[in-house]
Amino acid sequence: MSTMIYNVTAVLMDPAHTVLPNAYVVVDGHQIVDFGAQRPQGFTGKCIDGKGGILLPGLVNAHTHVPMTAMRGYGDGNNLQDWLHNFIFPVEAKWDDRAVRACAALGLAEMIASGVTCIADMYMHTDAVLREVESAGISANVSCGGVQFEEPFDPDKNHDCAVQRALTEQWHGRDDGRIRVDASIHGEYTSHAGLWDWMAQYAADHGLGMHVHLSETQTEHEACKSRHGGKTPAAVLAEHGVFDVRAIAAHCVWTTPEDWALLAEKGVSAIHNPVSNLKLGSGVAPVVDLKKAGVNVALGTDGVSSNNCTDFFGDLKLAAILQNGVRCDPLALTAWDALEMATVNGGKALGRKTGRIEKGYEADLILLDSEALNLIPCHDAANNLAYAAHGSNVVMNMARGKVIYKNGEFLTIDIDRVKKEVAGYALPLLFGR
Repeated sequence: MSTMIYNVTAVLMDPAHTVLPNAYVVVDGHQIVDFGAQRPQGFTGKCIDGKGGILLPGLVNAHTHVPMTAMRGYGDGNNLQDWLHNFIFPVEAKWDDRAVRACAALGLAEMIASGVTCIADMYMHTDAVLREVESAGISANVSCGGVQFEEPFDPDKNHDCAVQRALTEQWHGRDDGRIRVDASIHGEYTSHAGLWDWMAQYAADHGLGMHVHLSETQTEHEACKSRHGGKTPAAVLAEHGVFDVRAIAAHCVWTTPEDWALLAEKGVSAIHNPVSNLKLGSGVAPVVDLKKAGVNVALGTDGVSSNNCTDFFGDLKLAAILQNGVRCDPLALTAWDALEMATVNGGKALGRKTGRIEKGYEADLILLDSEALNLIPCHDAANNLAYAAHGSNVVMNMARGKVIYKNGEFLTIDIDRVKKEVAGYALPLLFGR
C-alpha cells in the first residue's frame, strides 16, 4: 500500500536548495514515487498528516561504532592513544555477542530517535551488530575494522579475513540491499601491507566498498611518514589499492593538500567527525579545503565513547560553525553545506540513493515538530535545521518506507528490554558493576 505524508514543509536537499511549503510526499514500497506542493485529490492509500512539520531526508551517520554506547563517558580526558590503550581496548577484550547486541540496540535506538536512517558502522562482533541492524529497520554499510598485528601475513590465519569472508557471504545485500557489507582497514597504524593488499583485492573481487580511519591524529600521521619514507597514510594505502573501490575515510584531520588531491582523484569520501575530534584533542579537519579540492565530505558521530551522544543535529551544528570560527569567515560553511554533509553527501559516500526527497530515492524521511520552542520562529528552514534543531524535535522516522519511530515510541526495538539487558548484563560484564 502507498503512503502519503502531507501538510509538511519539505526540504528536498536538491541542488537548487528547494523548500516546499504545504507539501506532500508519496511513498510506495521503499521508494519515493511522487511529491509536490499541494495534496493530490483521490489518493486511496495510507495518509499521514504532518501537522505543519518539517520533512527532511533521513540523516546519514557515515562513521559509527554503535556498540560503544556502553563506554559513554568512560576514559574521558585523554588523548586518542592513551584513551584507546588504557581504557577502551581493555574493556573491549571482555565483549561477547550478547553484550554487543544489547549495546548496539541501545545505540541504534538513540540514533533512530534523533533522525538517523542510514549508518556506516565499523566494529568487532560484527555479526551481532548486524542482527540488531536487521531488526531495527535502518540501512547500514557494516564492516569489521580489519587489523593485522602478526607477521608474516597469512589470510587463512588472519581473524579479520575470515570474518570478512563470512560477513560478505551471509549478509551482503540482505533485504534488497538495505544491509551491505564493506571491506575495511581499521587504520594504517593497526595493520600491514599484507592485509591492505588482501582487503583491496577482496573488495574489488566482490564489489564491496571500503571503510578506513585516516590521519585522525598528528601522531598517527607522522609515525606513518617515519615508517614509509615520508609517505602519508593516504598515499601508502592508495599504493596498495585500498582506494580503488568506493571508499570512505574517517576523520582526515591531518591530511595534506597532496592527500586532498589524491582522495578527489580516487573518489574517496571524507567523513568529518567534529565532536569526537575536538573531544579527544585530535584537531579540526580541513573540511573547506577538502571540499574545494573536490572531495565529497559527509558527517559522522564516531563512537559514543568519544562523542558521548549520537544526537546528529548536534554534530551537524558543530560542523556548520566550526570551520567558520577557525577561519574567521561566517560563510566558510553554510547551513546548506552542513545539511548536505548530513544527508545527500552521506548517501553518495555509502553508494546509496538516499539523502534527497526525489522520485526514485529511498523513502528515508524524518519529520520534525515545527512547533517546538527552539524552532519558533522560522525565518529560514535550512538555518533552523542546521543551527537550532535538536534530535528531540524528531517526531517520526521512516526508513525505506516503514515508520520505525513515532512520537517517542520505538516500533522496531523493545527499548525496555534493551535497557534491562544493558544494565543487567552488558555493564556488569564489561565493568564489573
